[in-house]
Amino acid sequence: MQFRQQALAKLQSPEELDLPVRFARPQGWLVLSVTVVAMAAASVWAVTGSVASTVSAPAILTHGQGSYLLQSPVAGQVTAVLAKQGEQLPAGSPVLKVRTAKGETVVRTLDAGRVSGLAATVGQIIQTGANVAAVEKVAHTKDPLYATVYVPAENAASIPDDAAVDLTVQSVPTQEYGVLRGHVKSVDRSAQSPQQIAAFLGDSQLGEQFTKKGRPVAVTVRLDKSSATKSGYAWSSADGPPYKLTSMTMASGSIRLADQRPVDWLLP
Repeated sequence: MQFRQQALAKLQSPEELDLPVRFARPQGWLVLSVTVVAMAAASVWAVTGSVASTVSAPAILTHGQGSYLLQSPVAGQVTAVLAKQGEQLPAGSPVLKVRTAKGETVVRTLDAGRVSGLAATVGQIIQTGANVAAVEKVAHTKDPLYATVYVPAENAASIPDDAAVDLTVQSVPTQEYGVLRGHVKSVDRSAQSPQQIAAFLGDSQLGEQFTKKGRPVAVTVRLDKSSATKSGYAWSSADGPPYKLTSMTMASGSIRLADQRPVDWLLP
């Protein structure tokens, strides 16, 4: 009862009506000011700032013109294999001999290149159109390497010209030697089928492997050169690996996409 009477007495007393009313403490004004400044800064950043993003995809090191699958023009039995794996051959070079009902036929290379794989053996019976060898289209062993990155088709339009690329090479320990540096040379705007990839790489299994998650787009990457490394290419480490890189080496590529303004995410 005592507290109630005191409260009623204050309500009935007009002596404090002329005192100013405090709506907020100084600490509250400080918090409000900081919040307003932060929101203004965020708005400015959303309009003028940019956010970098990347897309990662499987890749393979090749020479620029790719490979082709050499097929037998006849059916018969292989009597001799005349080429060796890894051998550099000019166009029209004999690769193997096939005995047919009409006599012996020599299967020859279509274009100059390096034999990257032999699928035929002596005594084997083959049919017309059978794959007998894979030949990489390279005129000289010192021709530069490129990387082909098979990017999901939905990301192709976001890849700018000359975009920076980091390549994690399967045969190179990343923690010790870092990643291989490169820049986008070209982007094929049409999605690749397993058959197209197999024809370019000379390997039907890779065609299936690179299309497991859908038909990708082929991005050709020019490797940055360096005279200071054993491989002849630039790495994130100072020296890179102490050996040369070879074609048909698997890798993983991380491509920097075009920068975006945060406000673009809010716009339709």
